[in-house]
Amino acid sequence: METSLKNLSDGFDKAINEYSPLTLAFLGDAVYELFIRAHIVKNSNTSANMLHKKAVVYVKADAQCEAYDKIEPYLTEEEIKIFKRGRNSKVNTKAKNASLAAYKKATGFETLVGWLYIKGENERLNELFKIATDFE
Repeated sequence: METSLKNLSDGFDKAINEYSPLTLAFLGDAVYELFIRAHIVKNSNTSANMLHKKAVVYVKADAQCEAYDKIEPYLTEEEIKIFKRGRNSKVNTKAKNASLAAYKKATGFETLVGWLYIKGENERLNELFKIATDFE
């Protein structure tokens, strides 16, 4: 099977609920960061260092907490359940510059993103990302 950005979410062979919340968060973190980076690159032609600084504003734990707060009113019951699975997971690490509560909430946000991505819910992700970031 050819790998491309279009079909990266194809071929996950486990049932969606067999993935651990932290595995979903691992994937969700990358998906969200790619969305942020793509937006920044589309709107800024600058040094890699400056691009990185702009991206960090959106992808750090505290920013992901704010992103979750913006999308929460728009989430379905099932999406909130997935967020809570991630938030309540036992984590063995902590963000350098965030409280444990913020880190756990960010992990829940990433879990939701990973879950939606594996399900192939790209339109839903784009909808939520626009709400979360206020990007046009």
